[in-house]
Formats: sequence, structure tokens, C-alpha cells
Amino acid sequence: MELKILAVGDVVGHPGLNRVRRQLRQMKKRTGADFVVVNGENAAVVGITPDMAEDILDAGADVITMGNHTWAKREIVPYMDDCPRILRPANYAPQVPGRGWGVFETKAGDVAVIDLIGRCNMDYGPDNPFLMIEKILKEVQANIILVELHAEATSEKLAMGYLLDGRVSAVWGTHTHVPTADARVLPKGTGYVTDLGMTGPRDSVLGIRPDLSIAKFRGDLTERYRWAEGPAKTEAVLFTIDSQTGKCLRAERVDEWD
Repeated sequence: MELKILAVGDVVGHPGLNRVRRQLRQMKKRTGADFVVVNGENAAVVGITPDMAEDILDAGADVITMGNHTWAKREIVPYMDDCPRILRPANYAPQVPGRGWGVFETKAGDVAVIDLIGRCNMDYGPDNPFLMIEKILKEVQANIILVELHAEATSEKLAMGYLLDGRVSAVWGTHTHVPTADARVLPKGTGYVTDLGMTGPRDSVLGIRPDLSIAKFRGDLTERYRWAEGPAKTEAVLFTIDSQTGKCLRAERVDEWD
């Protein structure tokens, strides 16, 4: 039996949320996706609120993953403990709320989702994701294992992909909001893409109004970042997994634009 996994890039601001609310179920139907993972850490531009998380889940997501902005909206803290379908990076300090991985039921058996955050060129030093994933894999019993690495450096994400090739079903990167053209199956059967991209304003700089980003790079007095208006897009990758072997059969981009 084949299981189709839809991994959706970082949701940015109200345009991204509205796109998810309006389009995610239709996208699931068009792609035949059985299980959907959505990165939601930029739903409030920086962070996510419980109401936003509920909107994403109600729209058809099975799991929400987070990243470096996990705690930007402090009202999410109790929600992280209460809702098993939202994951923060597993290599955060062990005393923080929430969980870094979970196992979820599907028609083809259990699916494990593991959320990690990178360290290269990030602003702080979480635990080493390459060592953390080894610890987690010793505990995971599911046949289908999905790993997200929220990271800046393409080299770090590629290295994680090759480390896990043949050991997990799929590895994808998030964080940069720019989709990469390398969706493929690695030599030992793991689906891979360096970055999913984002779900949000099409005509923007990573979801933000271009003039605000330009001002920052010019050295002007800057304003608070705000999402761009106008048409929106969804950037995602569809992984087709053999549920018996846990191997990936296909990895293909399924980007959609207004």
C-alpha cells in the first residue's frame, strides 16, 4: 500500500493562513494526500497562537511543526503541552514545554513525525540535531518516519538527509521560505528536499512587504515587519511512501499560486 505525505512550507501571516483555510482540503484532494504536515511557526509572522494552530488543524493538517519562533507568542506555551498534534524542535532544551516528535495513526499504520532545528548560522545553540536524531530513532517504532529540519544552511539539511538515507521515509527542510528544486529520492530510499518554501504572499520578500525588507538592507530606519498583501501561494512537496518497506517511491513539488 502507498501512503502519500504532503509537507507544506512555512505559513506566513494572514495571507498564508487564509490560503490554508481556503485551499488545503482541495490540495489534499487533488494530490491524494493521506497525511499532511504543515510548518506553522510564522502564522503570526513571528510565532503562532493557539487559535491559529486550531485553524490549520481544522483546515486539514494532521501535524503542525515549529522552529526558531516557537515561543514568540507566549500564549502558545500551555497549548504545546495540551495538543499532541503540534511539535516544537526535539533538540530544544529538555525542560521546555511540548514535544519534539510524535506517532500518529493512518490507514497504512503508524507514522512518526520528528521536528528538529539546525545550528549553523542560527542565533542560538540548541542541542546537536545529528546526535538527537540518533537518540530518537532508538525509541521510534513506526515503519514510516518523517523528519523535518528547520535550518538556515543548505549543507546542514543535505547532511541530515544523507545521514538518514535508508533509515527514515522522508527528510525535508524548512525556514528559508524559498523552495528548492531538488525534490528526489536519495540512493537508499529516503525522500528528500532541501526546503519546502512557504505558504503566504506571492509578491514578497519571504512573506514580508518588499519595501520593509529593502529598507533594512539599505540601512534606513526600519519599521516592524508586516506581511505583504496581494496574491498568495502554497509551496509543498508530496512524498509517496511504500507502507510495507517505509521507503519513498517518489518526491515531487506540488506548488500552487493564485
